[in-house]
Amino acid sequence: MVRLAVLGMNALPASADQSGAPTDDALLSVRELHVQFRTEQGTVNAVNGVSFDLHRNEVLCIVGESGSGKSATALAILGLLPRNADVSGEVIYQNRTMRDLSPNELRMVRGRRIAMVFQDSLAAMHPLQTVGSQVAEAIRVHHRDVRARAARARAVELLGIVGINEPRIRAKQYPWELSGGMRQRAMIAMAIANDADVLVADEPTTSLDVTTQAQVLELLETVRERLGSAMVLITHDLGVVASVADRVLVMYAGRVVETGGVREIFREPNHPYTQGLLASLPSLGRRRTRLERIAGQPPSPINVPSGCPFHPRCPIAQLEDPCATARPVLETSTSVDHLAACHFAKTDPRTSTSHHVSRE
Repeated sequence: MVRLAVLGMNALPASADQSGAPTDDALLSVRELHVQFRTEQGTVNAVNGVSFDLHRNEVLCIVGESGSGKSATALAILGLLPRNADVSGEVIYQNRTMRDLSPNELRMVRGRRIAMVFQDSLAAMHPLQTVGSQVAEAIRVHHRDVRARAARARAVELLGIVGINEPRIRAKQYPWELSGGMRQRAMIAMAIANDADVLVADEPTTSLDVTTQAQVLELLETVRERLGSAMVLITHDLGVVASVADRVLVMYAGRVVETGGVREIFREPNHPYTQGLLASLPSLGRRRTRLERIAGQPPSPINVPSGCPFHPRCPIAQLEDPCATARPVLETSTSVDHLAACHFAKTDPRTSTSHHVSRE
């Protein structure tokens, strides 16, 4: 495996005072993550008890409609939420609880070991600093012994690695002088500048044309393979999920409603919401005059329905018990690794004997 070595970089120092629940061989673990935002209209329940493990060389896709809590989950992992956010739960990186890290230790992890490709590259980059200087800054902030000239040279090299033509010229330009695709590539260059173990990509293909989307996804996959890193890819595009994911985590109203291997999810989805998302995809093999859609609208994160949050839109929901009054628990479905939070999901008789519910 080829590593993108960055100027003699060392790994994060190990600590004798490690904490957090055992996570076996997981590189990154999220446990019962909750995120609430205090607003004038009320408390926004953005993320409600999300848990998952991310392993080395794995691509985990988090999918769902706008407002499902995908981006809030990603920002909470890196501790980048605004001050009006209340966060609880655990984020564990290499068996160390991020919450217990000092500000200096957190800076060593954020951007160096866990890097992020933001959704809006124009907003994420400083408009009054050149692209090259921003990539170089991503190196120097974690490696103070690296001279400015060496960092600038490395920045040009990274811009070339991510496929930007004439990188020496582009490095001297400002973000607003580049196309959307070029800016996204520059964001990826910043993310890989420190040979990160985990890449978090939040809707990296939003607002890009189809050709550029494919190029960016191919670039992310190539970078991941060369770095040997893991990736959390946040998207609403199931076509993207099918092409790059190893595992899928489907979110609705801040909750995980289904998770499993990408083939299991696409071949035998067990939650009605996942089934609706897949049915709404265009397909050359289907003869129909219009695309199917999920009825209704996503719920307000301030006033989430009781019971199963999807039941007002669900085609198989019961208006009374259990769908409207009891919250389904994420449990084994058709296999040990395939979980669904639905009272009527298929269950694997080897791993599940009954449906468990959580009373509101």
